[in-house]
Amino acid sequence: MTARTLALFISDLHLQASHPRTAEAFFRFLAERAAHAERLYLLGDIFEYWAGDDDLDDPFNRSVATALRRVSDGGTAVYWLGGNRDFLVGTGFADAAGLTLLPEPHVATIGGRQVVLVHGDAQCTDDVEYVAFRAQVRDPAWQSQFLAMPLAQRKAIIAGLREGSRAAHGEKSYEIMDVTPAAVAALHADTDTDVIIHGHTHRPALHEADGQRRYVLPDWELDADPIRGGWIAIDEDGRILRCDLDGRTI
Repeated sequence: MTARTLALFISDLHLQASHPRTAEAFFRFLAERAAHAERLYLLGDIFEYWAGDDDLDDPFNRSVATALRRVSDGGTAVYWLGGNRDFLVGTGFADAAGLTLLPEPHVATIGGRQVVLVHGDAQCTDDVEYVAFRAQVRDPAWQSQFLAMPLAQRKAIIAGLREGSRAAHGEKSYEIMDVTPAAVAALHADTDTDVIIHGHTHRPALHEADGQRRYVLPDWELDADPIRGGWIAIDEDGRILRCDLDGRTI
């Protein structure tokens, strides 16, 4: 008999109206997988970008909130931890989607084990330019000023930042854009946990060292080759499973 799923973890879907197959796969995942789990954790960059909760009037954004609300109303506890693309998600979206916003890092007790959850960008400490940018945009005063701008202006600024980010990524090594061992060790020590689950790097893997484990979530892409996606699950026996888009254990 298959053990019951206690929690599911996904990140880096980069949902957008121009990628309908990825969105459809997400909606299927919610209906076929998340609806039967006790908890669903969304660990950042679920949207390609989020300009503010007043963008909920957009039909695509509303469809995502409605799909999440359906899962939440069905009895699954849904949790959101913002990524570098959608950290501006606030209480308006949370209320519409029926989910709980989490601080970062967040320590969850699931299946008798403690797991620390982060998006992963804060642990990429070798990317000094990004660390400074992250500190700026996570500042409450900056966010308040930004959200006071008209929505169209915010979207234009974000489009420029995304273009600049793509150009910068082409000039940076994979090592600089990955999490650093020191940041990982600090996260373990600060939270007194031996298991980390995160996304952001788009390099799905299980890293094991000194009795500690770090699970990296995959990104989702079904509108271009190669097709990518998947999730992590924790079952009632406390097992942590890495799953592909068909639910098969990797």
